Amino acid sequence: MEQIIGVILESGRSAVDMTLYILLPIMVVMLALMKLLDAKGVLAWVANQLEPLLKIFGLPGLGVFAIIKLLFVSFAAPVATFSLMDRNGTAQRQIAATLAMVLTMSQANVVFPMVAVGLDLPVIMLTSLVGGLFAASLTYYLLARQPAWQVDHSLNHEVKSASEPRTAMQVLSDGGQEGVKIVIGMLPMLILAICFVNTLRATEAIDLISAVLAPLLALIGLPESTVLPLVTKFIAGGTAFMGVTLELLNSGAMSAQELNRMAGFATNPLDLVGVAVLVAAGPRVAAIARVAVIGACAGMVLRGVLHLIIF
Repeated sequence: MEQIIGVILESGRSAVDMTLYILLPIMVVMLALMKLLDAKGVLAWVANQLEPLLKIFGLPGLGVFAIIKLLFVSFAAPVATFSLMDRNGTAQRQIAATLAMVLTMSQANVVFPMVAVGLDLPVIMLTSLVGGLFAASLTYYLLARQPAWQVDHSLNHEVKSASEPRTAMQVLSDGGQEGVKIVIGMLPMLILAICFVNTLRATEAIDLISAVLAPLLALIGLPESTVLPLVTKFIAGGTAFMGVTLELLNSGAMSAQELNRMAGFATNPLDLVGVAVLVAAGPRVAAIARVAVIGACAGMVLRGVLHLIIF
């Protein structure tokens, strides 16, 4: 019993340190900046300028907004956009393409904290766009061709920013508070994830897991140290993956090079948690979830191969 309590306390200290000194500053600043850009109409302008180009890949104007929120806020931020697309009659074929792209691309709440420990941000952004556009195109042109999914009843595709008059300081404060809420919401999962890792270490179960999966990962050029983060990611989500990976990096069990090699497969919302959160945006979104996930899997594989080639 004493050993169990020790594992729990050690896990809690590690999670709180990550939350206070890595996650909190980054997310507060990023959310405040994004809120300010949204309030000033910059995000809406960017989305509307990019819409004609991204229509080639089957993405509506609101889909551009979802991408921006994913890349610079968190994996849950596009939920409101999908909810609006669900209600305003956007063709399900376009919703499917957008969801496939979002599930393929990197989520800000994982990427930005890990940049501080060696994750290559320019490469992550580049492979996100390449893999995401590939997933969207595959889904739109091949996987979601059912006639009932191609009808677009949306009256207005133009993206508009919030019109509520507020000062810059109010907007920055609101963004910072939202960043704090997101980080505090991550804390329980971080504690559980690190506790999970420490328990596997204490029971030596990690050695058995590594022995089983290491040969499979070796076939695609991933080292044994990536086994536990990848297993954690697809079961418990991106936040848990980040907690486990940061713990391994801090202990010296994983290098920044190894992190960047596996990042193409892991820094995305394509896991049980991410899919469940995003498809809850509405019934029309849930209806196309299966084809979107298939498209996202193809995009994730492309991203993963690109990372293995680059690093």
